[in-house]
Order: sequence, then C-alpha cells, then structure tokens
Amino acid sequence: MTDWSPSEHELERRRVRRRLRTRSVLIATAMTVLVYVVVGFGITASPGWPRFQDYFLSWSDAKDSLPDVWDAIWLNIKMFLIAEVFILVFAMLIAMARVSRSAWLTPLRISAIVYTDVVRGIPTILLVYVMAYGMPALELQGLPKSPFFWATVALVISYSAYVAEVFRSGIQSVHPSQWASAEALGLSRGQALRHVVVPQAVRRVVPPLLNDFVSLQKDTALASAAGVFEALATSRDYSLYNFNFTPYLVVAAFFIAMTVPLARLCDWLTARMRRRELAGAL
Repeated sequence: MTDWSPSEHELERRRVRRRLRTRSVLIATAMTVLVYVVVGFGITASPGWPRFQDYFLSWSDAKDSLPDVWDAIWLNIKMFLIAEVFILVFAMLIAMARVSRSAWLTPLRISAIVYTDVVRGIPTILLVYVMAYGMPALELQGLPKSPFFWATVALVISYSAYVAEVFRSGIQSVHPSQWASAEALGLSRGQALRHVVVPQAVRRVVPPLLNDFVSLQKDTALASAAGVFEALATSRDYSLYNFNFTPYLVVAAFFIAMTVPLARLCDWLTARMRRRELAGAL
C-alpha cells in the first residue's frame, strides 16, 4: 500500500488558492488602514479638534475621575445582575402563559398579551421615572422607597416583556412533532412544555437573549434619571463641577469593556448554532 500524495495539478491549485487568499487579505488590510487614516485625519484636522481634546480627552481629568467612576460602575453591575435573574424568571412565566391553551388560563393569557403589548410601547426611561418617583409617593407599606430598588424594578418590567417574546418565539419554533411525541408518551401539555419544549426553546434563543442583556447592561445607566448615583451620575457630577466631559468617555469605556465580550459570545454562539444546523441538514 503506497502513501497518497497530491498531484502536480492539485499542488498548483493549492498555490493559486494561497496566492488569492494572501492577495485578498492584503487588499482588505490596506483598504481598512486607508479608511481609518482618512477618517482620523479628517477629525484631527477639523478646526474644533483642540477644543474637543481639552473638553473630552483630558488625561488629567480621566485620571482624577477614574476612582469615583470605578466605584460607581459596580452599582451598574449589581443592578444588571439582580435584574437579569428576575427578568429570566418573569419572562419565562409570561411566555408560558401566552402559549397556554387551557380555557382555565384564559385570563392569565390575556393579561400576558396586554402586558407585553403595553410595556413594549413605553420607553424604558419613562418606566424608570414612574417607578422611582410614582411608587414611593403611594407610600405602600412594606416596600422600600430606594431609587435603586425602583429603577431595578423598572428595568425588570421593561425587559421582561421583550425577553418573554424571545422565549415565546423559541417555544413556537419547536417542531410540532415534539408536542405529538410527548403526548404519545402520555405527557400532558403542561408537562410537555416543561420537560420537552422549553429546554429545546431555551437553547435556540440564547443568542437573542444575550443581545437583550447587552442592552440591559447599557440601560442600567438610565437609573441616573431616578437619582441613583451610578457611573453616569458620577461622571455628570464631576463634569458639572470641573467643566470637563472626559469622565463621560471614561464611563463609555467601562460599558464597552462589559458589552463587547457579551457581543462576541453572542456571535460565537450564533455561528456554532448555524454550523450545527448545517451539519444536521447534510
């Protein structure tokens, strides 16, 4: 048995493919560098560039504001982590109510539909105002009056409606044969939903869920409208006292550092799911 070796024609094809690939990479790199150089030159050559540097790119102001912003950003992270847990739970309950078919659950199903339609039509910042200022004014017994608490509640209310629709689309994307197979095994619709359909649906909606949570991370900054002294409020406070806007860019850098890894994870999960679907279709 002789070892296989590629023919001269195959070797030539490989060399051509390598040359074309190298040429494509070089052209893409050169064009990218050219575009960024032109854009950078256009910005730095503008008449207001020196003033922009003074007000937005002051290294001394960045260093002075960094400790306070660093301490405040943990409040954003805390709000995000707390809200995320409740959003997942409430959104799944709302989605399951929307796909229910039992006549006994009709009021619950109608309430879930009204909730998602109404809440998605209200801007999140308006919910923050209503919750943070309106709810404490009711003086309800046993409930805190903390702006942090009610701003977090507002985020939970807002994002639960969006995430519920993501879960519902995932549930409805499961093939009807899965329902039929579960019923053939003697499972009720509720059991089939809980043990068969929901686990499959959750795996399918992980990428869009991550997109929603990327938005949630950024929207924690809306809590500043309710008087929560998080990162954005801290940078605004510094800017008002020092007449410099560099801390806003410092906060932006922190949010970018938090959201970009999630965005890349979302892209990776989407690509992996796509590869699995293509492999299953072969």
